[in-house]
Amino acid sequence: MLTNTRPIISDQDADNLKSFLGRRTVMGAGLAAGGLLATPLSAMAAAAPEAEITVDQARTAPIPIILPNFGGGLGAQIAEVLSNDLTNTGLFKVLPGGASTGAPDFSTAKATGARALVTGTVSGSGSVRVEMRLWDVLTQQQIQGTAYTTSSANWRRIAHIVGDVIYERMLGEKGYFDTRIAFISRSGARAHQRTRLAIMDQDGANARMLTAGNWLTLTPRFSPVKDQVAFMSYANNRPRVYLFDLGSGRQQILGEFAGISFAPRFSPDGRSVVLSVTRNGGSDLFVVDLASGSRRQITASGAIDTSPSYSPDGSQIVFNSDRGGSPQLYIMSASGGGARRISYGNGTYGSPVWSPRGDLIAFTRIANGSFSLGVMNPDGTGERIMTEGFTVESPSFCPNGRVLAYCRQTRAGAGGAGFNSTIGMVDITGFNDRVLPTPGQASDPAWSPLNG
Repeated sequence: MLTNTRPIISDQDADNLKSFLGRRTVMGAGLAAGGLLATPLSAMAAAAPEAEITVDQARTAPIPIILPNFGGGLGAQIAEVLSNDLTNTGLFKVLPGGASTGAPDFSTAKATGARALVTGTVSGSGSVRVEMRLWDVLTQQQIQGTAYTTSSANWRRIAHIVGDVIYERMLGEKGYFDTRIAFISRSGARAHQRTRLAIMDQDGANARMLTAGNWLTLTPRFSPVKDQVAFMSYANNRPRVYLFDLGSGRQQILGEFAGISFAPRFSPDGRSVVLSVTRNGGSDLFVVDLASGSRRQITASGAIDTSPSYSPDGSQIVFNSDRGGSPQLYIMSASGGGARRISYGNGTYGSPVWSPRGDLIAFTRIANGSFSLGVMNPDGTGERIMTEGFTVESPSFCPNGRVLAYCRQTRAGAGGAGFNSTIGMVDITGFNDRVLPTPGQASDPAWSPLNG
């Protein structure tokens, strides 16, 4: 079994946090339990868009879409979050106005160049009902109609969920707005920064600190199937990997190892975690079963093997190793053995992470004293650099594999002056590179699964 230890967060704080952090229970519960109910609205006409717009097309020509204010008040707040979600992708051009209810004025909408428009209303107070209809301006037909009923406390989630519906119906792919990002919050002087495990919505809102900052904390990783986060902490001056349960607000040590355990990553089914453990001057990869606590060693190269990440089907692991003389990327079977090198560009490579689509591996590369963030095919071909900087590292894919969150840091001057650590986001093509608003300095982003 996993080992309990003196809490990094107090039981009282855990109890206060758990109602906020248990996201999956909100989606699965009924309204009486504070959940969310989605009901289809009858269609005035039902049709798919006249011609599906691809993501590549939207990068070149963002989709013009009209959004209403949903009746003002709370509706206006929902409209603002929805507008920001769509605009921040770089794939939509949001146009204000339009009636909140009734049949749309398609001729006026078409004159503005809109490709789609949304109508809808928000009603209620303690329990709110959000109605939305998505329309294709060219065919003058309804694409989607849904009513959402939930506690008013979940209004931001409704906005993100509506955004995901629009994204999917217009682009033919799942959205990623109803997600969260675990990260490391940093504060204080550069040489002695206080680090705390934290979590926020993917747009930077609703940030919560999960640990007190008494110990150095690094590399959070979301479970793909449960409300859990694995992370590394130097609690009690002993670096180890912990498992934080977002439903209860409590944590456990993930396996007892003689050496330092670090760089955790969940398997796609969420039943195990692969991590790195220091041994005899190097480090090897181990898999820990979460149900039994049993562990299995899968590398024994005598080198430094670290930063493992599973392929989406769980059959392979990409990792970083200096077994060839310098840190490079390797792929092997998830059971161990048969490792083959895939990185051959200029410089050293690290922080690999497999896309949830399975088509790309993101990485950090260091060459000529500077950092760059890139992607390559799993066989090592097609390497592309998306962004560069003094330090750009810790890539993490959004659930649909289209966007990467990463850490961007600036050079520190005398006494740490000028240093800044932020979370950036960039499309996998290098398009729409931007900084995410966070409460203070931040690093080590880890994207949750959808609805996570």
